[in-house]
Amino acid sequence: MTSFHLTHLGLPEAESIHILHELFAEFLDPVSDRTVAAGTITGRLATEPAKRNTQGTTVWLTGLSGAGKSTVANLLADRVRESGAKVKVLDGDALRTTICKDLGFSREDRDENIRRIGLLCELLNHHGVITIVAAISPYRAARNEVRTKIQRFIEVFVNCPLHVLIQRDPKGMYKRALVGEIRHFTGISDPYETPERPELTIYSSEESAEESADHVFSKMRQLGVFDE
Repeated sequence: MTSFHLTHLGLPEAESIHILHELFAEFLDPVSDRTVAAGTITGRLATEPAKRNTQGTTVWLTGLSGAGKSTVANLLADRVRESGAKVKVLDGDALRTTICKDLGFSREDRDENIRRIGLLCELLNHHGVITIVAAISPYRAARNEVRTKIQRFIEVFVNCPLHVLIQRDPKGMYKRALVGEIRHFTGISDPYETPERPELTIYSSEESAEESADHVFSKMRQLGVFDE
């Protein structure tokens, strides 16, 4: 990736600038007000030196709602940050309220949602930021398309059996979906296509979120994300 323009996101430019500055405020240079990731507008931006040399990498956590993706993502980010590397978490639910707020839950909109998240990952990775995505991303083709565009892509399947998720169901979402109150609910009325060859599978019903984060961090080290 050599350049980036806000039109790639498919949103009005003024809105995109605001959203991207909110998303990437932590990377703003206090002197120049330039950022490694805002894409404010071309992607030709200076990068603040990291404490540790890393390869720009996307770690993509996929799995059913409630499987623990966001919890593992944030714990993993803490471990990466402690190692001295730059890291950003892109949470699918949060992005649905900002850069993807105009999208619904049709197959087409879900694919566009993943495309936009992938663009943000490309931009961050280009500037050496490790990006951790926590998103259901139910369709295999959409995930694989993102993989083809990102040089270093680690797919992590957060595997939790549907019956366990239905039993947990702290927000009552599965219960509502089962009686038809929520349409297009992944795993109930919409499909979830499991990864065929993920770099790692974690079993969130069998281990703690901390253990899962440790497993992902170990896999990242094994794959050479960090310069040891």
